[in-house]
Amino acid sequence: MSMTKKLMALAVVGGLAASLAACSSGGSTDAGSTDGAQVADCNVGISMPTRSLERWINDGEGLQKKLQDAGCTVDLQYADNKTEQQISQIQNQVAGGSKILVVAAIDGETLGPVLADAKKQDITVIAYDRLINGTPDVDYYATFDNYKVGQLQGQYIEEKLGLKDGKGPFNLEPFAGSPDDNNAGFFFHGAWDVLEPYVESGKLVIPSGKNPEGEDGWKAIGILGWGSDDAQAEMDNRLSSFYTGGEKVNVVLSPNDSLALGIEASLKSAGYTAGADYPVITGQDADKANVEAILNDLQSMTVWKDTRALGDRVFEMVQSIAAGEEVETNDTKTYDNGEKVVPAYLLDPEVVVKDDVQSKLIDSGFLKASDVGL
Repeated sequence: MSMTKKLMALAVVGGLAASLAACSSGGSTDAGSTDGAQVADCNVGISMPTRSLERWINDGEGLQKKLQDAGCTVDLQYADNKTEQQISQIQNQVAGGSKILVVAAIDGETLGPVLADAKKQDITVIAYDRLINGTPDVDYYATFDNYKVGQLQGQYIEEKLGLKDGKGPFNLEPFAGSPDDNNAGFFFHGAWDVLEPYVESGKLVIPSGKNPEGEDGWKAIGILGWGSDDAQAEMDNRLSSFYTGGEKVNVVLSPNDSLALGIEASLKSAGYTAGADYPVITGQDADKANVEAILNDLQSMTVWKDTRALGDRVFEMVQSIAAGEEVETNDTKTYDNGEKVVPAYLLDPEVVVKDDVQSKLIDSGFLKASDVGL
């Protein structure tokens, strides 16, 4: 059975469990005086990939605050999307006494040696939202159901275009995420398992020929580093090369909001404007600029992963590790990193469209109305 078929068969347990024991009884140098031995057990290094994407700033700073408020010592670092910089920062966190590492990897294939060094110091490693591959030295994985993210995007396109009802053909341009990001494959396969039958039947046509084949074919259309500018340049090239005879793009599969911004900028430069003939465009992350684009009919949807819930889950994992208690997971089959199946906790994503912005994003406190021009 293929990876994607296995993923489709998995049922994800939703919701968060009740909070486990706190990682210390008081504060640290960051949060006041307390029992030094317990604080030492809750010494956490957080390694985030970049500040260039809004979500990583929110994730890192949100988790840092939760841990510091609970009395943990926290070292939060951002690596500017540079793998060597991330490795160096993790090495410094190990040398600085971190007992638990929370790592959102830039390149999930390159961290084996530094994590082996961490394991020699009995450090526990939590992979944050991106699986770390090729090493036995990652202990837990916390993420959203990333295959479902793609499924939701594909199903939205299917419903919006009326593909199940036989409508079409429509011109599709598919994009994929960074080839070095393990999650990008899950996103793409989730969407492509929905859309590929319509490509094969001719209801979805890909004028650019960017039709990925095989398990790893998506990497050929991946945008390295998830860069908006690179996505814009790629879309510019497709429009100028394959849409010169009056053809129009009807739908763009964009795996996240960063790529969607670049795609939307390209469409604007090519004369596309909001209205009935504007392409269906997907996204992910509910970034402020993209939510504003949704409100202005320049993006169709985004898949919202409430990263506050992910931060809550990782916070609970850290508490359990520091207290010497069992760490709760809900998936022990899916995430094989090449060396082991990493015990994971998966959270559910959800679709946000224009009519959901107020109720889902603003009323919940995820965004402020002023953030998105309301």
